[in-house]
Amino acid sequence: MPPHPNKRRRWGISPIQSQKILMHNPRQLAFQALIDIQRRGTFTDIALDRVLRDTSLSSADRGLATELVYGSVRRQRTLDSLIDQLGKKKAHQQPPELRTILHIGLYQLRYQKHIPARAAVNTTVELAKENGFKGLAGVVNGLLRQYERLATASTVSNPSISPEPQNPQSNDPLQLPTEPVERLGVSHSFPDWMIQMWQEQLGLDETEQLCAWLNQTPTIDLRVNPMRVSIEEVEVAMQSTGVEVRRIPQLPQALRVMGGAGNIQQLPGFREGWWTVQDSSAQLVSHLLNPQAGEVVIDACAAPGGKTTHIAELMGDQGTIWACDRAASRLKKLQENTQRLQLQSIQICTGDSRHFSQFTDSANRVLLDAPCSGLGTLHRRPDIRWRVTPATVQELSVLQGELLEQAATWVKPEGILVYATCTLHPLENEGVIQSFLERHSEWQIRPPAPDSALAAFSTPQGWLKVWPHRYQMDGFFMVQLAHCP
Repeated sequence: MPPHPNKRRRWGISPIQSQKILMHNPRQLAFQALIDIQRRGTFTDIALDRVLRDTSLSSADRGLATELVYGSVRRQRTLDSLIDQLGKKKAHQQPPELRTILHIGLYQLRYQKHIPARAAVNTTVELAKENGFKGLAGVVNGLLRQYERLATASTVSNPSISPEPQNPQSNDPLQLPTEPVERLGVSHSFPDWMIQMWQEQLGLDETEQLCAWLNQTPTIDLRVNPMRVSIEEVEVAMQSTGVEVRRIPQLPQALRVMGGAGNIQQLPGFREGWWTVQDSSAQLVSHLLNPQAGEVVIDACAAPGGKTTHIAELMGDQGTIWACDRAASRLKKLQENTQRLQLQSIQICTGDSRHFSQFTDSANRVLLDAPCSGLGTLHRRPDIRWRVTPATVQELSVLQGELLEQAATWVKPEGILVYATCTLHPLENEGVIQSFLERHSEWQIRPPAPDSALAAFSTPQGWLKVWPHRYQMDGFFMVQLAHCP
């Protein structure tokens, strides 16, 4: 939205010039992306890509816009609680766009310590004026100044106490509930039902560690394609351009990018198919499947293809891999990656895997990387915490059970099936597997060998569970099932 006409005249600029100025303002672009998320339910990454696609922002300004968008979505409950406590109207009573503007300002004051408080307040007030809230600019200024005063007073009165917002001893401007689950939910910005679900598995202290980890900025992991290049060659190529990478234990093809990498597709070796982006925990899945050259392997829910292409690499591109998915648009991405990595063994099969009978008793190994709530990837996809509900999880668990029933029919006698999700909800993980095994005595869990690198993630039940805060990677559940008729 262009500036108010009076402001244009005062600045002596035309409407077209003013629009160009706004398009180079990272806070304005962040606001536009957040409004897209709010009004249309657009996913965070897609909304951000839309506003940044045609801009010529510096890398620092792109980084600021990205941080404001992801941070405001991630910390929504905390920011709303601050509005509730500091404003005359509760967050849900504010005009939706003004609420978003307040989120941007409060996020900077609370979490962006490198931005001076005065700059955070003044730019947010201007943002309100530029987007139709000139009459409420005083409200924005007053609420943000009130937060700044309280934060400054608590720091001055307790100089020996860390100003970290999550420190319960810091006299934080945010007043937290006393009930433990609600306290963690407000403090770390998660729905109470998620906190409760994790607390039942981990206890309260470790649940807080998990929440803190899921609110961190995510890292980027690469999976080196051994058919094209060695991991040592990729390390040298990255270092030659000033990009620091380090290896990840238990994963022979994995490199983690340390610090900023800029446009990932501009890094050395991307176009040549030397590597692909894949989180380290997702790489564990294909190693658990352990495909062998010459086998027939089916990936039941393959798109966008990270695990499919990894399977092909582990097989030396020798054999047949059927990549199935009902989303033709997402399979297109798989085909693009297959071509870039120069892999020949992958065949595409479009449709709902629950209805594929043509694969009965045809595969040596089957991977079911099931559609799930994605609760292990909340640091990458912050909007999931506000989209997923217990009802969503229940619906997904039914779908996962149906997919598992069908995928199991594809496995030859003595074959292997791996079930995996990137969620941390037991109903989608342990519950699905236990229910399946109760109905099918011919299947049994096969835990990784004690000397295997995968054994570090194994549980007494034989399945693997990757808790993000313990292993510094996305949350995952995976289990290998052996067909023993």
